[in-house]
Amino acid sequence: MKKFVNDPKSFVPEMLEGIALANPETLRYVPAYNLIMRAGAPSENKVSIVQGSGSGHEPAHVMAVGRGMLDAACPGDVFAAPPMDYVYETAKLLSSPQGVLLLVNNYTGDRMAFDMGKEMAEADGVRCEILTINDDVAVQDSLYTVGRRGVAGNFFVIKAVGAASEQGAGMDELLRIGRKVNDVTRTMGVALTACTPPAKGSPLFELGPGEMEFGVGIHGEPGRERRPLKAADEIVDDLLDAVVPDLPYESGDRVALMINGLGGTPISELYILYRHAHRRLAGRGVTIGRSYVNEYCTSLDMAGASLTLVRLDDEIESLLAAPAEAAVRMF
Repeated sequence: MKKFVNDPKSFVPEMLEGIALANPETLRYVPAYNLIMRAGAPSENKVSIVQGSGSGHEPAHVMAVGRGMLDAACPGDVFAAPPMDYVYETAKLLSSPQGVLLLVNNYTGDRMAFDMGKEMAEADGVRCEILTINDDVAVQDSLYTVGRRGVAGNFFVIKAVGAASEQGAGMDELLRIGRKVNDVTRTMGVALTACTPPAKGSPLFELGPGEMEFGVGIHGEPGRERRPLKAADEIVDDLLDAVVPDLPYESGDRVALMINGLGGTPISELYILYRHAHRRLAGRGVTIGRSYVNEYCTSLDMAGASLTLVRLDDEIESLLAAPAEAAVRMF
């Protein structure tokens, strides 16, 4: 597999340095902790919003740092949680009188790192709270998680709490909003190929030319089952049949619909998936209030996509529509 790589061990820091150099007026890079933060952070007047997780999912989360989004992101290595001292040092650097809200995708390593980093920061007088995101309906448990995984739907939580924090909401209000958005968000993904981590140099798993992995995880974790490859519309039908009943989403609902590319899928194909999903939902009496078609949470170069639904109300829709700035325009 050909890649633009120097030393695989330098893959993450070189990427982070590049992000900072491309956004010198708005972002600051702290190499010691893999930290990308807003140039003006922290602010005494707002809660600092921080997320971590592993690298390899870009634009999550380091490219979502900016006004109305994250105040900072401290990723680990590719598909690895950040060390607890990265979380600890990030919380201290982002410490605000209003506190630091840590957004954590629901994986065992991420939860351990953030729980320990939070405890260490609190011992130093930093107020920290954790909000866990678990939108993936594919599996209830796996070797990689302590419940449902946090995947592309985390961007709706980032956007909502980021906007609310920018508007002056306090910690308790942000926790309420974040939990509310997480509770009405569901995601399911499918892989057509595996991804290739730079340090490994070969695919994480093998799929035959006529196979797909239904319910795949963003680190290449096995999904619900390996299935024969189908036409695009049939794949969307299967994704909707998994996502829609899970909340459930019902006739009369107004939703946000996201089709997220996993890193190796042309955007033209994402719009083909979106087309059928929109039609199917409209046929069920579900109104599409907001649409998102792009790469939001990838798995390196994996060919595949995920489908996310968020049940909207006036509060959530207003927060999703609020102005935001980040290294990559996503909202």
